[in-house]
Amino acid sequence: MKLIFKSALLAVTICGASACNKDWLKPEPLSFYVPDLTYTDPASMRAALVACARNARLEYYGDNPPILTEMLFSEVIVDGVTDKSGPPQDLNLLITPDGANENSADRARIYYYWSEGYKGIKYANTVIQRIDDATYASPAERNAILGSAYFHRALRYYRLTHQFGDVPAIMKEINEPQLEFYSTKRDVILEYIKKDLDSAKNWVSDNVSRGEVTKGAVLHLLTKVNLALGKFDEAIASSTALINSGPYALMKQPFGATKKNVIWDLHRPENKSLGENKEGVFMIIDRFGDGGYETGMRIMRQAVPYWGSNINTPSGVKGTNDNVNPEFVQSNLYGRGIGRCRPSNYSQYEIWTDPNDLRHAKGNWMTMEELLYNEPNLKKNNDPYYLKPLQLKNNSGGLLCTDTIRCWYGWPHYKIFVPDTENSPMQGGHTDWYMFRLAETYLLRAEAYYWKGEMGLAAADVNQVRQRAQCAPITAGDVNIGTILDERARELFFEEPRKTELTRIAYIFARTGKPAYNGKVYTLENFSDNNFFYDRVKEKNNFYREGIVTNHGDKYTMSPFHVLWPVPTRSIQANSYGVINQNKGYVGYEANRPPLDKIPE
Repeated sequence: MKLIFKSALLAVTICGASACNKDWLKPEPLSFYVPDLTYTDPASMRAALVACARNARLEYYGDNPPILTEMLFSEVIVDGVTDKSGPPQDLNLLITPDGANENSADRARIYYYWSEGYKGIKYANTVIQRIDDATYASPAERNAILGSAYFHRALRYYRLTHQFGDVPAIMKEINEPQLEFYSTKRDVILEYIKKDLDSAKNWVSDNVSRGEVTKGAVLHLLTKVNLALGKFDEAIASSTALINSGPYALMKQPFGATKKNVIWDLHRPENKSLGENKEGVFMIIDRFGDGGYETGMRIMRQAVPYWGSNINTPSGVKGTNDNVNPEFVQSNLYGRGIGRCRPSNYSQYEIWTDPNDLRHAKGNWMTMEELLYNEPNLKKNNDPYYLKPLQLKNNSGGLLCTDTIRCWYGWPHYKIFVPDTENSPMQGGHTDWYMFRLAETYLLRAEAYYWKGEMGLAAADVNQVRQRAQCAPITAGDVNIGTILDERARELFFEEPRKTELTRIAYIFARTGKPAYNGKVYTLENFSDNNFFYDRVKEKNNFYREGIVTNHGDKYTMSPFHVLWPVPTRSIQANSYGVINQNKGYVGYEANRPPLDKIPE
């Protein structure tokens, strides 16, 4: 009773002292975000650019990183998770406007690209609109920051226009709720960002820290935009400016801390951002503790087969174990994979036509037969297969792997192996990553020469990449768009946004009317019904072509309209006073209106 009385007395005393004023209940934030007061110096502008860089990094890191969605909408991989429905395999069933609202590790990451794309645009727009609110040491400092913001905005729009086609063009900072957006023609947006990049290339320097926007990155992206617009001479000029000037060069000899072979060395985490390495044009930076990515890249979890399960010895017992208990911890050498990034026959076998290719050489490329039976019970039971190489079939020809989609395939060990000190078994630790690399610049210029019909020059650029990998050179007569795409698949696995680039090429075929190597001519009028993207994927990706069915009963399917992704339903419905168009092939297309032919003021 005394305790209750004292508590009541204390409450009265407090109320009396404050005259029962409830202002003390109101939160008092230590600071407010006020843009007019925040963006007043170069440091604050650079902080917004750091947000852009972090936003770009998200594409490659974590479980089921979004880059895999780009890859599975192509001829190089499919989603190999076969123990449940939901992973994007039956694309005809699962890729819908409502499905595009999702952003989980078990689904296609389409909403990531839509939402994070516009977040990156928002950050860049803040810098662009407020560029003159700050005081700079010189006009050069101001222009370098502005040019970097132009690059980040252009990068997002380049991707969005090849993932979704016509999209809202937001070229200014938005400070209040807005529900009146309209789709703008893809070419109008590309012309706008080309203008920005043409300015930025004169302002941004190559003398910056790794991870910051370089002049080379601006020229590389400008080359892609020039190609997308059919400006092939300008694409040659911008790529040549990058190749022939600045600090960049293809790495052709062993280097760095490893000095094993140039392909291995080029993709070692410790070598990627070395000053000695001249090949990286635009880098994604990832170090332990630098922003919530303590799990690292997890690339081995994605791209290495699920070799720890579903593989038996010829004696008919479980043969492998990917945990940390076996005497021989094989996962420390190759990682603990779940088989999500499952290569097609095209990328696993068909493109490797040169026996001298370093990218497919023993030690750089792994096959399942190089793994060993390491299940502890094998040793315990004196099984003769303990620590012997894996076999796919027994002596009678019967399969020893019960799920060959997920558990049995080869992979580019030189690129995928990222030591991991935080996960046991290893999944893939911290590493910088190439977003733009000079090898791709050569292949972009080769493509520009191809579109112009200058096949000798195209072959010379492809050979720069091939001969670095110790492959025999090709001739002018060998060149077609398939030749260039094959080289991109060999060189840029898990780097390039493959769906974006295939869609860009499909648009060029439709724009120019140039016959493809398959003899077909395409047009823009029926782009979502008949396009090079779909024909290429069906030709090369055996999973989609054959409609392969997983152990779980899910079928791999794809349609021509997947050349463009569905715009997420939530974004269309929330835009109550405007019209964001849906792409053909998806529910909601019937409500479209003609897209804008100029950028809204």
